[in-house]
Amino acid sequence: MESLLQTIADLLAKIGRVGSTTFFDTNSTFSLASLAAALVLACAVIVVGRLRRRGRISLRVLVKALAPRRAVLGASGKADLGYFFFNTFVGGLLIGGAVVSQALVATWTGQALIAIAGPSGLHLTGFWPAALTSVCLFIAFELAYWVDHWLSHHVPALWEIHKVHHTAEALSPLTTFRVHPLESLKFYNIIALFTGAAAGVLGYALGGGHGRMMLLGTDAIFLACTFTVGHLLHSHIWLAYRGGFERVFMSPAAHQIHHSTDPKHFGRNLGNFLAVWDWMFGSLYAPSQRRENLTFGVAGAGAEAHTLTGALITPVIMAARVLAGREAAETLSAEPASQS
Repeated sequence: MESLLQTIADLLAKIGRVGSTTFFDTNSTFSLASLAAALVLACAVIVVGRLRRRGRISLRVLVKALAPRRAVLGASGKADLGYFFFNTFVGGLLIGGAVVSQALVATWTGQALIAIAGPSGLHLTGFWPAALTSVCLFIAFELAYWVDHWLSHHVPALWEIHKVHHTAEALSPLTTFRVHPLESLKFYNIIALFTGAAAGVLGYALGGGHGRMMLLGTDAIFLACTFTVGHLLHSHIWLAYRGGFERVFMSPAAHQIHHSTDPKHFGRNLGNFLAVWDWMFGSLYAPSQRRENLTFGVAGAGAEAHTLTGALITPVIMAARVLAGREAAETLSAEPASQS
């Protein structure tokens, strides 16, 4: 009995630590501080938009625009909440067996460079090496994200797993967590390969003491992205950038386009915070300043997609059937480029 109680106590303590890190750590993608910053930005976008159209502004209008009833009380919204708890408190245990880590890939890369060209002999420190490191690792992460996302939309078996994310019929910051554990496993390994290789090259080129550009104990670029549009990418806030910015940075409107059920939007805007890879590879669809009438979800998915079976078991069965040739291959990939 004493052993059982200790096990329960340890489990509760671990859950508490995970919760504390999730909500209060500036390194978290879902901290309360970043959510508050996103709320302020979202309110500003709504107010400015209403003023331009000479519309009425009230607390009721703000609440309705920020949290559509379907996103909060609908089956899709409730499923998103379930995904959040599962992937935050349980999923981490499942993806802990990632094949590679960024540190391991960085070590391999550094050793390979030393074997090929010999020691670099450099040991640069200061602001500029740290800033260069942060920018390069950010770019490497964004490229890895795009590659992982492209594979998820173009490889039929991977699409069956990734489809879980697209079954969301209403978008909210919680939709970020609407991913299958196998998707997370694939994602983190691809991220580790790209960012680890970049870190290894930087470590060799700059030496080991350059660090990163930090703010409040967190990478400054990560903090800037998370505290601005990070939570609005999965939302109903229509914020589209102007001019060339849409070709470089992914706006909330552009990511809403990615979730659209309109075939002309399939496979578009695969980037995370950067749109430059979509622009370079022809998958960019730049939204207009005026809100487009979009429907989210996957055609034919049905209510089963929001259940525990539909979320965790059905995608694996369907992926296995595709691999075995027992199911017709299906992807949600782009049509020939029509807008960029």
